[in-house]
Amino acid sequence: MKFRFFLCTLLVLSLSPAWACTSLMVGKNASADGSVICTYNADSWGTFRSLLHFPAATHPAGTMRDVINGDSKEYLGQIPEAPVTYAVMGNINEWQVTIGETTFGGRPELRDSTGLLDYRTLMELGLQRGRTAREALDVMTSMAERYGYCSTGQSFSICDPNEAWIMEMHGCGAGSKAVVWVAIRIPDNAICAHANQSRIRTFDQRDKQNVRFSANCISFARQRGYFSGKDSEFSFCDAYAIDNFRARRFCEARVWACYNRFADNFDRYLPFAEGRDLSAEPMPLWIVPNRKVELTDVFAILRDHYENTPLSLTQPDDPGRGWYDTPYRPTPLTYDVDGQTYFNERPISTQQSAFSWIAQMRGWLPREVGGLMWWANDDGNMAAYVPVYCRNARQPDCFNTPNADCVTFSRDNAYWVCNWVANMVYPRYSLMYPAVAAVRDSLQNSWIQAQADIERRAAQLADTDPQRAIGMLTDYSQLRGKQMIQRWNTLAEYLIVKYNDMVVRAEADGKFKRTRTGFKPIVEKPGIPAHIKRDIATHGPQRLKMPPENKP
Repeated sequence: MKFRFFLCTLLVLSLSPAWACTSLMVGKNASADGSVICTYNADSWGTFRSLLHFPAATHPAGTMRDVINGDSKEYLGQIPEAPVTYAVMGNINEWQVTIGETTFGGRPELRDSTGLLDYRTLMELGLQRGRTAREALDVMTSMAERYGYCSTGQSFSICDPNEAWIMEMHGCGAGSKAVVWVAIRIPDNAICAHANQSRIRTFDQRDKQNVRFSANCISFARQRGYFSGKDSEFSFCDAYAIDNFRARRFCEARVWACYNRFADNFDRYLPFAEGRDLSAEPMPLWIVPNRKVELTDVFAILRDHYENTPLSLTQPDDPGRGWYDTPYRPTPLTYDVDGQTYFNERPISTQQSAFSWIAQMRGWLPREVGGLMWWANDDGNMAAYVPVYCRNARQPDCFNTPNADCVTFSRDNAYWVCNWVANMVYPRYSLMYPAVAAVRDSLQNSWIQAQADIERRAAQLADTDPQRAIGMLTDYSQLRGKQMIQRWNTLAEYLIVKYNDMVVRAEADGKFKRTRTGFKPIVEKPGIPAHIKRDIATHGPQRLKMPPENKP
């Protein structure tokens, strides 16, 4: 079986790794309901991706698997197929194993273009062949060590219903067919995030239960001159990653935004996240949250724009917020004016997200029910996450739409309809976003409330007839996906009517108001926002001032 990610012509390889994805893990004793939680924002502007589904399969001895680079789609070679591969829905498999990633890039001289396996293929192999997080970790590391690794430095979130692990991996240079890696289990009462920068520094090399690392992890760093201290002082991040302003402000700042929600006095790490003082105290790999983490908290994190922090994108002195306080900025992140480089903040929520998900792994439920992935196309702030179960027989149609692709619009496809709504809202954010948030949260909350009943019934069925349980949950996810796409199409139509031509059509009792004859709508004219009026009055050109009126 060929296991492929269908991306379009824009390749993720063309992205700067400092600007890409975000992942958060929540241990089972840190979450409010006892689930292990893993998240992923896949931030790659222009990339179109369906929700992938691969059924379980058996393979005769001698079966070979094509290796297709997950980003470039280039054929790289073949490896032996496993006798048995597990069903996969998105980034979660039938055993509730979930894998996410972020790219930290690392040292460019250590990329091995001769390696056979890229990071996406390693994730696929881990999901198809691992029944636990530890098994998936073993699959990924052993395969990379055997066949070589051709991607840049990578951080992986690897979770199951009982454990959450962070693993970081780097190649060893062209032609080496070797890798260095380290993996650490996150304590059950902790949360851990990574966002395109290596986060594993020193680690307990004696803790064989919770720490794993390659045999060459330290010796290779010595050989290349990246490290010269005692083994106990070895830091993976300091040896194999590049620490600079960009790595901290564009990447570690997103981790700070996650932790700041669940930690007291976390401003002590703000100088580190701001990136201007490279000697500032680094953030810990994980933190124990000051309260239990709710699912709704995790939704909020994936929608974060540094609100109510010193890094907020809507501060009064920032003209980038525009007329309508938008927390979004166009790419690229940096730009030059008269020889000086400036930058935009890089929040967790960004318009360039291709898809976003939250996985819940719940060991107390039958696995047909326990593995749940909340999935959204486009920016999670502008979408409602649809519940999809790990053993569903098929994807919701809105996430797997025939004939839709990166340049072919479809009103039946979630990626395009969510982008349609979002791109209307970005320029007039404060004016239009409340309408989107109201619809999004209404759907999301109703689905969360409905979970207990559908899961109770499916769990009862799973004990005696698991196929019927799978069918029930498949139909349920299809229903929710259909509900979302229909509601989002209606929302798109509402927004274009409501806010057409920079006026606002008045409403009463859920209907747009018309003049007495019905020929014209009744409109409100919000005009220029107050802070923009003040800016124009203070800093604008004199030619915009009205002359004194002649009195009669």
